[in-house]
Amino acid sequence: MILQDKVVIITGAGPGMGQAMCRGAAKEGARVVVSARSAAAIEAIAADIRAGGGEAIAVPCDVAQTDQCQALAAAALSQWGRIDGLVNSAYYHPDWLPLESHSIDQLLMALDVIAVGALRMAQAVIPTMRAQGSGAIVNVSTLATRKPMPAEGGYAMGKAALNQLTRQLAVELGGSGIRVNTALMGWMGGVPLQQFFDGLNDGGAFEKQRASEIPVGHIPPDGDCAKAVYFLLSDYASEITGAALDVNGGDWVAV
Repeated sequence: MILQDKVVIITGAGPGMGQAMCRGAAKEGARVVVSARSAAAIEAIAADIRAGGGEAIAVPCDVAQTDQCQALAAAALSQWGRIDGLVNSAYYHPDWLPLESHSIDQLLMALDVIAVGALRMAQAVIPTMRAQGSGAIVNVSTLATRKPMPAEGGYAMGKAALNQLTRQLAVELGGSGIRVNTALMGWMGGVPLQQFFDGLNDGGAFEKQRASEIPVGHIPPDGDCAKAVYFLLSDYASEITGAALDVNGGDWVAV
């Protein structure tokens, strides 16, 4: 288990990737702080982890609120006395429209939750990690920052700012023992994507087409994509910081 006894905070623990990361990190031995805005939803995830023999607590948090971010970090410290990892997965997806038609208010909300929210959380955990002399922050980003996609402009802008946050913090924290990396996710199989396909007139056909366009020949399951995050949190990635790891089945390949 590559995260044995590590205390890991995971924000944005909603349906799909967020929940997959919480459950998977616990299976890798982590003590998981499950966080999202919905108290009932995250308590169900934490209870499920505990029922399976893992260790988890649920702490509601809106990452757009600085005081709640500080309280989330404090809860982890109160429970386990340290913070080894932070996964910034919280996001807000603005209008599914071309940028020329975007609501500026929604765009600003996306930037506030995705990028500034990640910075708020980093600021909340960095003092503890610095005192420990170690820590890992993983920012969950998107293929849409590499490969512009229809109606994803506002969301991608928020995630692109998150990518830059990774690079900046990696340099600023380089001598502290704190590593900061990004995992860029592509299309991921799971409940949210299945609901998207189910809502289309010919969703089954589109799903097959999309899968055929990905070099691995299928849409990567969210639980498998989450394993890249565990790697970046783990000691196996001890010499990796400031990196952007593409996790998309080859859907985007650097030239």
